[in-house]
Amino acid sequence: MNIVIVGLGEVGRHLAGNLISQGHDLRLIESSEARVDELDERMDARVICGDGSSVMTLADARVAEADLFLALSGDSDANLMAASLAKALGVKRTIARVHPRVQQEEWLFDYRQHFGIDYLFSTQRLAAVELAKHVRNPESLLVEEIARGRIEVQQVALPDGLPVLGKPLRELRLPPRVRIGSVQRGERLFVPTASDVLEAGDLITLFGEPLVLAELAPRFRTGGESEREASVVIFGGGEYGFSLAQMLEGGRQRVRVLERNPKLCRRLSETLQRTAVIQGDATSVEQLKEEQVGEADFFIAATEDDEDNVMTCLQAKNLGTRYCLALVHRADYADVISRDSQQLRIRAAVSPREAALRDLQRYITKERSNTVLKLSGGAEVLEAVIPASGKATGRKVSEIQWPEGSVLVAQLHGSSALVPGADDELAAGDTIYALVSAEARRAFVRLLQA
Repeated sequence: MNIVIVGLGEVGRHLAGNLISQGHDLRLIESSEARVDELDERMDARVICGDGSSVMTLADARVAEADLFLALSGDSDANLMAASLAKALGVKRTIARVHPRVQQEEWLFDYRQHFGIDYLFSTQRLAAVELAKHVRNPESLLVEEIARGRIEVQQVALPDGLPVLGKPLRELRLPPRVRIGSVQRGERLFVPTASDVLEAGDLITLFGEPLVLAELAPRFRTGGESEREASVVIFGGGEYGFSLAQMLEGGRQRVRVLERNPKLCRRLSETLQRTAVIQGDATSVEQLKEEQVGEADFFIAATEDDEDNVMTCLQAKNLGTRYCLALVHRADYADVISRDSQQLRIRAAVSPREAALRDLQRYITKERSNTVLKLSGGAEVLEAVIPASGKATGRKVSEIQWPEGSVLVAQLHGSSALVPGADDELAAGDTIYALVSAEARRAFVRLLQA
């Protein structure tokens, strides 16, 4: 692909290096002369010293010829401006990195439509999503998010003795807008129909709004017995810790944030609704003991300092915390910690750069559909945009002959997302998500062609 990247800080450099190794044609824009000189020697790409929000600079980078434009600097406003200009100049697809606040305000204002940008993301939110997955499902069964985080994907293994076993799906009375997308039974994975029944040992994949699934999941794990609230301590009230606390405080977790900065503590207390904010320093073992961190289910270190994050996790684990998670900004360090998690006793290390790379990788393709998630058994969750005209455009879900082995699991219309029902209509420009078996993939993609 022909790709232009603006902003070569940590995230931009990490992504550019990966894309170059994959053989893509890159042109890079960076305002720092020193950084340009360094990258010019290290990277097999044209590096331009200039302002990414300048039309002259964008024209010099030949953005009109690009398939993809990525604005990745640390300045949210500059990224919005650069991506908007690039789109106006003819780039096929534009993506901008933004401050988490912009994404939090999307329900009030459609920034993407206003600026003509295809996708917005924040590294803080992506990293927080990765950390939250481990909290919601610490035993490592799949927990993912699609449709801009509004629909959750969760896998549950069914134990013996559940009341839901042996009953047709139509009799389970699932909440509205929840779907069992797939069932894996031994080596066989299939998309269930209303007449299929669940068996002990099945691995099911659920789709629905995160809070709805949080209430529903106990039916498939304990037969409906409520699960106790997990105790979560977050070290660091910056953008990473704040984003994580916001995600967790609406679920079945009791959240506390330890933050050293008193001004930041006051701001967090005014914003967070169900989170206890404590001024303190988790690098102090005495402080950890005083706050009874050893009795917590989770200790999550989410400061800007990798060393503090790793060391406080080790201290919390020694005090008895059940699960410890660390935010590690250097991707290579995060990879080493994750590989040696058993020896280090850190459940997982999350790198914001790697989280951004995984999220953006689905856009680096010229295909009509992108794979956003791969499941065991060969099935995939595909993301596709409904074309202006086509076999599915303007029709209700029930009116379309979907290939056997495929099922719609999410629909994004403007800024709203839902699990579509039979009477929902697919409008041009909607983004849909479908769970598709390997055998059904080709037929599904063909169905969506204009």
